[in-house]
Amino acid sequence: ESHLTSHIEHTDRSRIFDSSPYSWVQNHRHKKTMKLTIATALLLAANASAFTIGFKPASSVRLETSLEAKKVSFREDSRRALVAGINKVANAVRVTLGPKGRNVVLERNYGAPEIVNDGVTIAREISLRDPEENVGARLIQEVAAKSDSKAGDGTTTSTIMTQALVNYGMRAVTAGINPVALNKGIRKAARVIADEVTAIASPVTGIEDLKNIATIASGSIDMGRIIAQAADKVGDNGSTVVEESQTLVDEIEFTEGLTLDRGYISPYFVKDQERQLAELINPLILVTDAKIDNVNDIVPLLEQLVKSKDPLLIIAEDVTGEALSALVVNKMRGVLDVVAIKAPGFGNRRREYTQDIAIATGASFVAEELGITLDSVTLDMLGTADRVVIAKEQTTIVTDGKQQEAIDARIAQLRREQAAAETDYDSEKCQERIASLGGGIARIKVGAATETELKDKKLRYEDALNSVNSARELGIVPGGGSCLAYLQYAIKDKILAACADEDERQGAMIMIKAMGAPAMQVADNAGIEGAVVLAKIQAATEEHGHGWGWDAATFEYCDLMERGVIDPAKVTINAIENSASVAGLVLTTECLVTEIPISLSEEEKQQLFDQQNMSAGMGPGIQ
Repeated sequence: ESHLTSHIEHTDRSRIFDSSPYSWVQNHRHKKTMKLTIATALLLAANASAFTIGFKPASSVRLETSLEAKKVSFREDSRRALVAGINKVANAVRVTLGPKGRNVVLERNYGAPEIVNDGVTIAREISLRDPEENVGARLIQEVAAKSDSKAGDGTTTSTIMTQALVNYGMRAVTAGINPVALNKGIRKAARVIADEVTAIASPVTGIEDLKNIATIASGSIDMGRIIAQAADKVGDNGSTVVEESQTLVDEIEFTEGLTLDRGYISPYFVKDQERQLAELINPLILVTDAKIDNVNDIVPLLEQLVKSKDPLLIIAEDVTGEALSALVVNKMRGVLDVVAIKAPGFGNRRREYTQDIAIATGASFVAEELGITLDSVTLDMLGTADRVVIAKEQTTIVTDGKQQEAIDARIAQLRREQAAAETDYDSEKCQERIASLGGGIARIKVGAATETELKDKKLRYEDALNSVNSARELGIVPGGGSCLAYLQYAIKDKILAACADEDERQGAMIMIKAMGAPAMQVADNAGIEGAVVLAKIQAATEEHGHGWGWDAATFEYCDLMERGVIDPAKVTINAIENSASVAGLVLTTECLVTEIPISLSEEEKQQLFDQQNMSAGMGPGIQ
């Protein structure tokens, strides 16, 4: 209105201020006209706003233009909030430790609640209302996640160790000890303990050790037996996959050799009509990334095969047209024993898979980039295998072992690629290729009566598999927390000697105190006083030597290594290192910055939802 008025006044200024009688009448009439014009403009503006699509109310505009405030806490207040969040998560996780550990029920927005015994799964589900405490919860979730990603197990032990370190450390900081020196002392102690665990670890000697590891990690003798059987069958290079089954019992299937998720291109290649399979014994194998559609490209090779009478497997991007027709006709007439399949994978992965097949079979990889064309292929450029079984959607190549050195070199290269992989997906694909080249794949099919039980069993299987792999890597130590309980007094002087001053020694003492927490928690979950059990474990190890401890399943003090109560050394080391990392950072915290939560009414939530829809191009229409 002001803009419109100033515009009118500017254009008619000379007439409005004219003092003649005639001008006064003219000015009077013009003011009436001006008022009418302003009123009309306001009316039009109001009507226009009423029909504007996506019009935003004044309250929503204020929300968008205002800056979000933050809450800043200092010193004791900041640390106290972090510790409160850490304790809430740790108290929920710690009840699952040991053979007498309990389960935790997780509510789901959709579907049935989930009952789990896995530390990292429980920790991830917890989100606290207080934003400052929630930061502490996120920190301890990071500890559990790191332990899960590095060793695949030991997440509960890591969480308990972190809680103990933080609570002992807070008392020391409150007493006036320098938190930076405490952090250094904790880290130095962690390095000494990790080195000592590595030194006292025993290597895995056979299937019985694998069975014991899997049994402890899964909490089930049957699961331990199945996992040990799978791990022993596929070897170090093999892979074990956990899948869901429609039955009530757990089953295990083994796939030996190279398995490709591709079947025969034409059903006319089938030899066994009853089973719908094509089987080739001692075949020659052509591996190429080319698309074969011209029969003249492969005629020279086929002529050589007719003379040698060798079966032929063709692995190509595709076989179509007259080339496919020629192969089918010669197959049906009995002139050639030939089967063609498409190369597995897509894009760049297809090329990698075909190169794997070429290396495993000893074939020359036929590609125009390498200067090799199809019409120049000779018999000595083809690969070999003991047997190839081709089904409708799967092909299994059983290699003859002649290319073992080349396969080992390829596996070593794939392991380097896996270590450098940027995503979990790339890492998994490398592991699949290693497994198919190396020792085959074991598939554990998990059965259960309900969906809730099925999810819990799958998590237990995955934990146990990870524990077995960790044990193979760095060996095994006595379980039940007795390894750390033994080291708590055995290397105390060695840990303290690594510290530079008294404050660092105080930090090391905090780590030494925390080393007894896992054994005490195992006892607490079994209904026994933890401090009493810890003292008896240390007395038993002092009398009988390293390896003795408390078996929570039978309530006996015995040689845990003989009893089969063992843990992977890698799991124990990761628990020490990860807990020391986060606990030291929490103790050195002096300021905490968090968001101030905004409570919205139901109407405001709906308004915000509508705005988000409109910004995404899904406006509600004319308002």
